[in-house]
Amino acid sequence: REYLDNITAIGPRTVGSPENEVLAVNYLLEQIRRIARESTDAHKISVDIQRPTGSFSIDFLGGFTSYYANITNVIVKLEPRSGAEHAVLSNCHFDSVPNTPGASDDAVSCAVMLEILNTLSKSSESLQHAVIFLFNGAEENILQASHGFITQHEWAKSIRAFINLEAAGVGGKELVFQTGPENPWLVQAYVVAAKHPFASVVAQEIFQSGIIPADTDFRIYRDFGNVPGIDLAFIENGYIYHTKYDTSDRILTDSIQRAGDNILAVLKYLATSEKLAKSFEYRHGNVVFFDILGLFVLAYPARIGTIMNYITAAIAFIYLSKKVLQSKTRAIHNLKKLFTAFGLTLTSWVCTLVAVLIVAVFVSVIGRALSWYTHFYVSVSLYGSAAAAKLILVHMLAKKFFYKNMNEQYLGDIFFDASLMIWSIALAVMTQMGLCSAFICTLWVAFPLLTKLMIHKEFHQKGATMKFIVMYMLGMFVPYLYMLYLSWTVFEMFTPVMGRSGSEIPPDMVLAGFIVVFTMILSSYFVNFIYLVKSTKTTLVTLTTVFVVTLILVCSGIFFPYSSDAANPKPKRVFLQHTSRRFHDLDGNVVKSDAGIWINGFDYNGISHITPHVPEINDTIRTPCEEQAPFCGLPWILPVHFMFRLVKNWYLPAPEILPRSPIQFKVLSKELMPLNSVRLSFEVSGPSHMSLYVRPHEGSALSSWSLGDGTPVASIGGDYFVFYSHGLQAAPWHFWVELTTPEKHSDGIVSLAIAAHYFFGEDQKSPQLYALLERFPNWTFSSGWSCTYDLFVF
Repeated sequence: REYLDNITAIGPRTVGSPENEVLAVNYLLEQIRRIARESTDAHKISVDIQRPTGSFSIDFLGGFTSYYANITNVIVKLEPRSGAEHAVLSNCHFDSVPNTPGASDDAVSCAVMLEILNTLSKSSESLQHAVIFLFNGAEENILQASHGFITQHEWAKSIRAFINLEAAGVGGKELVFQTGPENPWLVQAYVVAAKHPFASVVAQEIFQSGIIPADTDFRIYRDFGNVPGIDLAFIENGYIYHTKYDTSDRILTDSIQRAGDNILAVLKYLATSEKLAKSFEYRHGNVVFFDILGLFVLAYPARIGTIMNYITAAIAFIYLSKKVLQSKTRAIHNLKKLFTAFGLTLTSWVCTLVAVLIVAVFVSVIGRALSWYTHFYVSVSLYGSAAAAKLILVHMLAKKFFYKNMNEQYLGDIFFDASLMIWSIALAVMTQMGLCSAFICTLWVAFPLLTKLMIHKEFHQKGATMKFIVMYMLGMFVPYLYMLYLSWTVFEMFTPVMGRSGSEIPPDMVLAGFIVVFTMILSSYFVNFIYLVKSTKTTLVTLTTVFVVTLILVCSGIFFPYSSDAANPKPKRVFLQHTSRRFHDLDGNVVKSDAGIWINGFDYNGISHITPHVPEINDTIRTPCEEQAPFCGLPWILPVHFMFRLVKNWYLPAPEILPRSPIQFKVLSKELMPLNSVRLSFEVSGPSHMSLYVRPHEGSALSSWSLGDGTPVASIGGDYFVFYSHGLQAAPWHFWVELTTPEKHSDGIVSLAIAAHYFFGEDQKSPQLYALLERFPNWTFSSGWSCTYDLFVF
């Protein structure tokens, strides 16, 4: 805890700032040297400070290229006295995003690593392999420091596996949400060693699908180091992740202790494992893994999972075939009835999804999106009740008009079989697709089928008796309990993400979609009760009443989306950049210049809630797009333009800013190259964060450059984006771009813009920006900085 308090007391630790490059580094070195002095003779401790310079391209956020110079890594190697050939890496990052103390992301992980280093170094037991602790100083700059380490440091060659400690929330339990690639022995190591396991292959498949706009150093070690690993992250309370509220007092000591116990045990296990030295021999095969209510983890090879899945699906299909064929004369009739029930169940799902999404669209259109952001129960009583009511209504109508006067037991039986058939098909399809998450379908086929076989006599008795209901519920207990546990984890992760996923995607539609899916899953084996019981009118009326009342309350605006509650804040995120822009023509003359405060709301609601507090921020000052400039002529810090609508950001006119250390941009040379190519060489010096935007003109193409691996990577929309950062000091940045151009262009061959971002120090906030930030309501987290933008044509 002391380590955590001391790191966060330094304040925001932005790359390039004295806080990150000097104060945090000095504190870490001080603690590491003290630990080294107190260590036992069984170990040797080596410390190195690395300041790498490099460049790489990454397909994150639509694709861009990264360049870093003189950033900082603090690296410690703990090994046996006699040395070690192989090593396991533990990675955290001590930098934070601007304007936040970064306690959970990721100071707490660095504090845990210091304590683990301290514990291991005092042990009289010698380790078999080395443990390398990387305290990396530039993760928030989109994974730059880990790239500098794994591609350039001499110790990187000895690493056979890694554990990456991250955060997507503040405190709580740390979830294993990525492993591998392949290397099933690593999951087994976690299963055997972790004292308080919390792991899900479902989280892994969701994260790796790219739905969540985030990435971790795991990707760098996997893609550039070819090293397998385990990715852990705190996921609780993501509402205050990357905000000023991410303070050390919000992370419970129990949470730190839990993470420490787990990571120490796993590191110790790996550092004494025979498999680490020969990891390449054990690298094949994926693993299905999931924890049971946080008590223990079940893990088994995916190939065994595939066999189990197919056998389960086959047994279900055999059972269904026998049911259909039990009476030869009625086989066709039975098959028709089964497929009718199957079709009706799917129809009810489609109708439910459409109806609930219409409600979500309506709520979004009338400006009441995110009403559930602070009060999650609102989403359940609005979309959950609507979904359940619609499902019941469809089946009620089917029972009344389509299945008039039919035997209730027969209908209950046939709809149970229809649900079993849907789950069996889903199981076979997901297994065929190679998804490890198919184990969920296995639960939903195996347990209901066993239940049915055990109580099939009761199934055919008139009415749903109490004995039948109790036995049925007991049989379904395992899949229902697991599904509720899983849905809690999914909503815990996803609900806060909706407050920072941009203004393009309506969050109500996403959350309503999730709720409908979980309603369909949880109701799949209860639909048959609609046919077994006399009437579901009371249930339907109750659900409809809950829905209508909630909808009226939501429309009235009684549920304010955001909260400034000191104990549990759920702020609206707003980014403000005081920008001075200059647009140059082919001769270098400034043809247009302006200055303003560019305002981006990070969620779908835009700025409507803020206008009453700051009247000049309204829809009359929407940001215009400069069509001729890359990325609309706006100083994006990252290429996230596709997540934001221009109608949902604003440009408030403001005085020009004159930074004390302005950017210096020089053209060093223009060379004609073979094959109709032109090479332009540049020199840039400026603050620690700069963005370069490139747009080749029509008829020209960017063929190569001195960045990344030499092949330019375009962002979404076709422009090129380069993210630049440097540490405390750095030499001027030199780079060249090469364009192929078939003929002379009177309007030039390329537009190139550079933005300088001032994230700390005396240039960070202008008096106008300060004054505006002061007026923002206390339920916002407003992050502000100054920047300049220059566009050139060559």
